[in-house]
Amino acid sequence: MHRPAQRQRQRLTRVLVGAAAVPVILFASACSGDDSGSDGDKKDAGAAESSASASGGADGSADKPAEVEKAAFGKLPEPCDALSEKTLGDLVPAAKNKSGKAGTSNDVSTRGNCTWDSLDNNGVDGSQFRWLRVSLNRFESDQSLGAGAKRAQTNFTKQVTDAQAAKDAKGVKTTPVQGVGDQATLVSYDVKKDKDTFKQQTLVARLENAVVTVDYNGAGLAGDDSPDASSLAKDAQKAAKEAVAAVADANKAGGAEGPATDGKDSKAPKDPKASEDPKDSEGSKDSGEGSGAAPGNDAQG
Repeated sequence: MHRPAQRQRQRLTRVLVGAAAVPVILFASACSGDDSGSDGDKKDAGAAESSASASGGADGSADKPAEVEKAAFGKLPEPCDALSEKTLGDLVPAAKNKSGKAGTSNDVSTRGNCTWDSLDNNGVDGSQFRWLRVSLNRFESDQSLGAGAKRAQTNFTKQVTDAQAAKDAKGVKTTPVQGVGDQATLVSYDVKKDKDTFKQQTLVARLENAVVTVDYNGAGLAGDDSPDASSLAKDAQKAAKEAVAAVADANKAGGAEGPATDGKDSKAPKDPKASEDPKDSEGSKDSGEGSGAAPGNDAQG
């Protein structure tokens, strides 16, 4: 008689115990869900912060572009004054115009050139011809175009390449030169003009943000012997080294801040208001770039 009642109480006990366990499971599940949500929120927040940092800040503003390095040189010497009288006497001994012929330029503060020609006429014994040109180029640092020294290096490479590809050049030889600026290269070749062989020497040198190019050639005319190419090369190196030193000297007092004030009167630019045209600066004809023109062309004009 007591067994049915006892079984009923046992079943009721099991139901109550099971019912009590359900909230515990639900609570544990709820806690687990909250923890997962917190981790997800943290990841999303971390990603947002990383994105904000990458864009320059929490407000999404971009970082300012880095400033380009200031150019070392702020001026150029007069091209016709870049070589000493002694050097000119050695390279163009019979030059009629010892002061040289200045090339045209729309901005003499960034580029210019000067030429000399010499004809030592020995009558029936023939003649010795020499032609010399010194070209100077300076490159400003520009936020969009880059640092002046880097732009000068690009121009240096271009001029060497142009000299190597000179029209009608024969036996082109390229030689690195030490001790002239930061880097220098000599390009030598022969070229014929009116049955005469001209020995061409083009030396391109870079110092900081300036590029100096010396074009020097010689020929024996009217049956005279051709000059020695190695001697011409040494003379071209001598002239280039002197011209590079003239660029450095012109900037000793003023540098990139402005014209030098070394106590000597400096010649004022023909067009002080002229601005630098990047295209002209890096490939201008009036600066003597693109060496390899027919020998003596400028001298004949």
